[in-house]
Amino acid sequence: MPELPEVETIKEAMRNAIDGALIKSVRIRNRHLRQKIPDNFENIVCLSHVRRLYRIAKYAIMELDNGYCIIWHFGMSGKIKIEKESGFALEKHDHVVISTSKGILIYNDPRRFGLVSLIETTKINENPLFSNLGCDPFDKQFTSTYLINKLCHKHIPIKTALLDQSIVAGIGNIYASEALYEAHISPLRECCSITEKESKSLIEAIRITLKKAINAGGSTLHDYRQPDGNIGYFQLQHAVYGKEGETCPRCAKKHPCKIQRITQGGRSTYYCPHTQK
Repeated sequence: MPELPEVETIKEAMRNAIDGALIKSVRIRNRHLRQKIPDNFENIVCLSHVRRLYRIAKYAIMELDNGYCIIWHFGMSGKIKIEKESGFALEKHDHVVISTSKGILIYNDPRRFGLVSLIETTKINENPLFSNLGCDPFDKQFTSTYLINKLCHKHIPIKTALLDQSIVAGIGNIYASEALYEAHISPLRECCSITEKESKSLIEAIRITLKKAINAGGSTLHDYRQPDGNIGYFQLQHAVYGKEGETCPRCAKKHPCKIQRITQGGRSTYYCPHTQK
């Protein structure tokens, strides 16, 4: 599933391609995604202008000048393709085609776990998709005080908490493992044991990890592709994720320790038991 860096990459590509454009036509080839695409989608969207594109958690938001926003969520396999002009051949899983004065967006999703929908702009924060989200990792409100207040009464593992979108929005499995490694914190630690100093280190590690991933265009492990068709490259920089049995980069010289994989909440967690305490 695309996580924050992948969605940020997709959003920026869309912004660079069609920000300010007039939406000339919409073609929906399959309405039945995770949620059915609204029947009035075409009528509302056509002949509006793209006012801005931004991200909330793992959602890309396309705000229009007619009081509505198009909401994109990419599920397990969803992706955006961008064409500069018509004449291209549609593929089997191209479900939504939006033609604008600057280019054409195609939403492709083989597994159809993604979402393309409409929300009134003034009501976006009230929508169930967004009303219970925690801070974005890059928000100024995401401070050690905020994080400690969220964690201090919880006895669940810190890795599990980082995947809770009501605590911090946008972090997924890959980047939770990588950030905890960066912060030298074991994924097995109970939330209530995290100190204020450690919370500061963790916030810094989360931001460092996410910024590196964004700069690399995200991580491609299975289906994810950038809108230009290229893969992401951050998987080449993973320190622990997917590295079970390999030597920890920190331990390589002094304490040759192998990266371990455990299962937490049904998800794989990778960490170094020697350097993460």
